[in-house]
Amino acid sequence: MSAGPARRLAGAVCCAVVVAICGSAPAAPAAADPPRPDARAWILVDAGDGEVLAAHRARRPAAIASTTKLMTAYVARRRLGLDERVVAPGYDGDPVESLLGLRAGERIRVRDLLAGLLLVSGNDAAVALAEASSGSVGDFVAAMNGAAERLGLAGTSYENPIGLDAPDNHSTPYDLARLAIELRRDPFLRDLFDTPRMRLMSGAQRRSLVNRNDLVLEVPWVDGVKTGQTSNAGHVLVASGTRKGVTLVSVVLGADDEDARDEATLALLRYGFSLYHRTSPVTRSERLAAAAIRYRDERLPLLAGGVVRLTLREGQEVDTRVVAPDEVEGPISRRERLGRATVTVDGDVVARVPVVAGRSVAAPTALERIDAAIPGSRPVAWGLAIGLVAVAVAGILGVRGSRRRGRRGG
Repeated sequence: MSAGPARRLAGAVCCAVVVAICGSAPAAPAAADPPRPDARAWILVDAGDGEVLAAHRARRPAAIASTTKLMTAYVARRRLGLDERVVAPGYDGDPVESLLGLRAGERIRVRDLLAGLLLVSGNDAAVALAEASSGSVGDFVAAMNGAAERLGLAGTSYENPIGLDAPDNHSTPYDLARLAIELRRDPFLRDLFDTPRMRLMSGAQRRSLVNRNDLVLEVPWVDGVKTGQTSNAGHVLVASGTRKGVTLVSVVLGADDEDARDEATLALLRYGFSLYHRTSPVTRSERLAAAAIRYRDERLPLLAGGVVRLTLREGQEVDTRVVAPDEVEGPISRRERLGRATVTVDGDVVARVPVVAGRSVAAPTALERIDAAIPGSRPVAWGLAIGLVAVAVAGILGVRGSRRRGRRGG
């Protein structure tokens, strides 16, 4: 607050008041019970605060197929520049493996390798990124395990950068969700996850890619993340969706086929979004408090100088606390800032808006200052004051009359 408005707050009696406007969020429509997808394990997590919304065997390690490549992307992204060109090594994969179709010795940019890794799950792209990042696949896998440890992914272990079934290549739905949330903080990867189709512009030939996550192609609000499938893992999908300003991440492990995988994912995400509702705990020009006006028997309405719109989850508590003077003194301009309202959700600050004067207030007049200085009941005090003045005036007039009569008698 500037020095001018500060001077207009009434000195000793101008202590700040803190007012709780509301204690909880408006009730949302009751959500349905959590779904029970036809899969071995699953989880649904709010990407914003990490809250687990539904889970089944979420911390039990299991084979994860090509969702392994999420950690491959994580490590490569930190070791290689996007426009760096990589020389593709030879890769002798099984004919049924997912491949980008790299030729040994061709030069291709890292951004295109990451697209081939995440959109079409190219095993050759994974090996190319591993060798370019660490010199060998073995050293890269060690870096993957080191990253998992640093991220606190306690149920995760890697044996290869691809996701091929192996005793020490596993994770949990909980860890995969956390890793996906971490990866989504990277703008390049977040956009890549949500890319339906892409044409690569580097390499020995032009390649057109179609995202293997069908939900990204078919459901507008699904925006990631990665599919996978092996005989041990079954069908796997780490997915993300964004609606109502909220992003949720789901993980489905061990579905029987792609349809069951996608149905399980949509059931989880739709259930999750049913838990959220929009609300405006503070609206523009809403009366939040009132302050006494010094020297006047009036109160100045204090209004919200902005609006706060939130998306809240079922059970979350929202509070609005106002800090403003309990007494002010003019001159004050309409909409002049006099305080602040702070909105919290479950105790965490999510927004602040100014508290402003609801109308202008003129500077106090001399008469108002005198009036305020008179003690006791105002009508009685003014009556006594008028009576005293009248007596004084009468006395003065009486003295003047006596003097005039004395002069005439002499």
